[in-house]
Amino acid sequence: MTGGRATGSRGSGRRRARGRIVVAGGGTAGHVLPGLAIAEALVDRGLAADRGSVVMVGSARGIEADLVPPTGFGLRLLPGRGIQRRLTPANAVAAAGLLVALVRAVLLLVRRRPDAVVVLGGYASVPCGLAAVALRIPVVVAEQNAVPGAANRLLGRFARSCAVSFPGTRLPRAVVTGNPVRSEVRSAAADASARRVVRDRFGLDDRPFVVAFGGSLGARRINRAVAAAVEDWTGGPVVVQHVVGPRGWALDPDGTGGPDGTGERAGVVPVSVDYRPVEYEADMPSVLSAADVVVCRAGATTVAELSVLGVPSILVPLPGAPGDHQTANAEGLAGVGAARVVADAEMDGALLSGVLGEMLADRVALGSMGAAARSLGRPDAAERVADLVADAVAEAGR
Repeated sequence: MTGGRATGSRGSGRRRARGRIVVAGGGTAGHVLPGLAIAEALVDRGLAADRGSVVMVGSARGIEADLVPPTGFGLRLLPGRGIQRRLTPANAVAAAGLLVALVRAVLLLVRRRPDAVVVLGGYASVPCGLAAVALRIPVVVAEQNAVPGAANRLLGRFARSCAVSFPGTRLPRAVVTGNPVRSEVRSAAADASARRVVRDRFGLDDRPFVVAFGGSLGARRINRAVAAAVEDWTGGPVVVQHVVGPRGWALDPDGTGGPDGTGERAGVVPVSVDYRPVEYEADMPSVLSAADVVVCRAGATTVAELSVLGVPSILVPLPGAPGDHQTANAEGLAGVGAARVVADAEMDGALLSGVLGEMLADRVALGSMGAAARSLGRPDAAERVADLVADAVAEAGR
């Protein structure tokens, strides 16, 4: 444990806070978005002097290069890739990359001398977290999933505390904070009129609005099921926004875009369905806030945003996710009646059409599902994590 070693390690007297924090981890939006929410809370709390005093450390192979710069926070990208859990020649290259990343992380922390390092999981969190341990800088782990990843299990052994999203998450010194969500999601959840405003902006009336997506790249199983369900829909009027993702999107000869021709494209759409396929949705918080039902994977950030917004869902956990963490995430919502869980292997158009039709036919039950989802929402999760960081900095200063 780092607690005893950190105390008094920088000379006698109280350790003077410098208002600098490093937030490490990334690779996917599921890591980066909570990290950005935590960074915002650290600035708001005064634990970071300003946005420039927070540095996000990510992977050169991740999405953070696109998501972080527009926010004004600093960004450092480390080389390399994760080590696979089986013996492969690529692991030798990965190990060398990890060593280079560790050296760069040590140099970064020595130069910046942060008050604390928050680790989010993912490849980039490992070298930065280990560097912080070696330099006796307080570490706080923020775990998004119900089943912690390998990086956070390792670094959790040395952390002052571990912020977890679900009760029962197996990490040492765990504190249930919830998973931090984007400020746009919190604002939409707090504004009672936001849903109506967004629905008007999207040209929606009183018809049910279903949103389907499969993550940043898309999910073929979900895409095919949605296309088939739309084509065979026999229920009442409905609006379906289908965020296909780049993997399932193709350009037609005339230059217009649409779902590709491998079974993801809906055929003749019934007049009762207003089908709106798009490759990418830039304003997902608004779309989710307007939705009556969402069909999607069960990533931690998605589950957290659905909970804060109080949106019923049909969750299709990603098969093969480490520790089957998406199933565990989904069961959190399903356990209180906020979601229906469908195994990836079972998801097809007929099943999706049947489940959707059943849910949309009972508006009272649908409202109860939304209330159940909202009961799990923690819109103040980022502030709770910031509290743990403040405690870690104060403890190190004693």
